Amino acid sequence: MARTAASHTDNRAARFLVNGRVQGVGYRYFVLREAQALGIDGYVRNLADGSVEVVAQAPEGTLLVLARRLADGPAFAEVTSIERDEVPALRATGFTIR
Repeated sequence: MARTAASHTDNRAARFLVNGRVQGVGYRYFVLREAQALGIDGYVRNLADGSVEVVAQAPEGTLLVLARRLADGPAFAEVTSIERDEVPALRATGFTIR
């Protein structure tokens, strides 16, 4: 998905907390590939409680697509729940694993 200058004007930032079997199954790399393919800014990281945190910034429609893909996950993951919260706009560009 190509980015345009106009696409940044309607960006929203959200934090997704993904629970289930999401560590040790390639979940962060899956999220990295999906986010990069969608042109999303942000990051993904494992949390100490076994969940995965995804902070993403993109137009709302793109965040909704990401949320569906987060729920599907890679083959060996088992997502049991996803929580979403709005967060302040990110300053970073690109998507990384932390």
